[in-house]
Amino acid sequence: MRKVQGSPQPLGVTIEDGRVNFALSVPAGKVCELLLYRIGEDEPAQVYPMDARDAAGEVRFLAVEGLDAAQYEYNYRVDKKVRIDPYVKEITGHKVFGQKVNLDSHKVRGRISEEDFDWDGDEPLHIPFHEVVAYSLHVRGFTMHSSSKVKHRGTFLGVTEKLTYLKELGINQIQCMPIYEFKEYEGARQNYWGYGKGCYFAPKASYGASDHVRRELKGMVRSCHKAGIEVAMEMPFTEGILPQIAVECLRYYMLEYHIDGFVINPYVVPWEAVILDPILKGVKIWKKDDWFQNIMRRFLKGDEGMVEDVMRALCRNTGEAGGCNYITAHTGFTLYDLVSYDAKHNEANGENNHDGPKYNYSWNCGAEGPSRKQAVLELRKRQIRNAFFLLLTAQGTPCILAGDEFENTQKGNNNVYCQDNELSWLNWNKLKNNNVLFQYVKALIALRGAHMVLHRKGPLLGLDRIACGMPDVSYHGEEAWQIPSEISSRQLGVLYCGKELGDTDCFIAYNMHWIEHFFALPTLPAGKKWHRAADTSAGEWGKPILLENQKKMIVKERSIVFLIGK
Repeated sequence: MRKVQGSPQPLGVTIEDGRVNFALSVPAGKVCELLLYRIGEDEPAQVYPMDARDAAGEVRFLAVEGLDAAQYEYNYRVDKKVRIDPYVKEITGHKVFGQKVNLDSHKVRGRISEEDFDWDGDEPLHIPFHEVVAYSLHVRGFTMHSSSKVKHRGTFLGVTEKLTYLKELGINQIQCMPIYEFKEYEGARQNYWGYGKGCYFAPKASYGASDHVRRELKGMVRSCHKAGIEVAMEMPFTEGILPQIAVECLRYYMLEYHIDGFVINPYVVPWEAVILDPILKGVKIWKKDDWFQNIMRRFLKGDEGMVEDVMRALCRNTGEAGGCNYITAHTGFTLYDLVSYDAKHNEANGENNHDGPKYNYSWNCGAEGPSRKQAVLELRKRQIRNAFFLLLTAQGTPCILAGDEFENTQKGNNNVYCQDNELSWLNWNKLKNNNVLFQYVKALIALRGAHMVLHRKGPLLGLDRIACGMPDVSYHGEEAWQIPSEISSRQLGVLYCGKELGDTDCFIAYNMHWIEHFFALPTLPAGKKWHRAADTSAGEWGKPILLENQKKMIVKERSIVFLIGK
């Protein structure tokens, strides 16, 4: 091996024409060295100074000829402190999740070489925003529980083993919580979720079933695409990251791993820097937005004064604006806990229950936590069905929290960031006991897909676009064509005109009041009649049933009724 002239671009490690190039940003005045280790040996086999006199700005660089990349690993030493490369593409020495390991040590190193991967013609799916039904999961927690029955629990391969399940449910995109190499301990408590500092370019080694995590992540993406499912990554980054580094990281995952989309924090990375990047054009970019969540939670539990906000939330087209609709997310209660707890119960986190969101807009349906009261249990089931209906009959891109479709619970903990155990892992035994809810959600996703009026490509305008005598969307109360204006109102009717899209007309009556209400029905064009297609008070699905009374109907307390005109 011998040191030769290198290049300051790109940062990190590149292999080309028999040379391995190393480039690292180092503040002026600091001493920097490249450390090369033979695989299996504890100490560096070679140490190369990276002279500041040869730097380009603050970037130190050199190249090594004759280096067998498959037999060596690397680190840097800056002012006598070992440092992992922030641009490292894969690390070794930290395979066990939860093990306290200093990422900046001789033990943890960067892998230089990478095996070729056969993408088998894989290409991004480019599913339109309005057709996406997303599913948010934690790669480890998704299959780590023994009840998952997968061979490779808590890994990318474990996710792959569940693709048949996701496909049956109707999911066509998964949104993964951080899957890059992150520090699992910033203090006394574990960082299970993965938010915080990390090696953003390196897939998390412990999420691989083998020692080839890059290959396994690519394999997961390829398998997802073959199943018609996109893969999106949460990339929150941390304060102080340079926008160009964040953009370069997103480009890398898009190009190297065929990732379809990213969820970013616009307060850390400028939104415009990402959405205007020419290479990232066509990639889905989202930002977290709890506006929809808070409105729908308050409407669900029967708060007054919510009708106007609900109208806007139901008809907001998220699309290119970068939003997703969700009622539950990893931060906060699961859906089952949302209807089972008035207060958070985070005592297990060791922070005296002071951590986690203070405002959850939850309601326990009459009993805090587990209950044997049949009335409480039935009301909770209905509220869960209502929540899914609110989510999946709204315009825009819906996102389901993994496990909500079978009443997964975290026992009232709304902040399981430090809980790498059965409290945070999905308990798939719940699916056996709640297959009825799974089938309900599956049918509801199919209903959404069958009616274009529920997921239009463009925005709803409230106008008669094609002179058919009916606007694309209109709002109704207990009287047809009259928006309920009373602050005490907890009911709303929404009529979607389907003619422009070749769809049926659809009327959805939402009654979140604790008493039943009459709804006057808008008159359909000649030759059509209203049929009831779904009713959350029963939770059953079947063929649409012709309404005997075409002028009005009763909607039971805390229920939603879906009508189609045919």
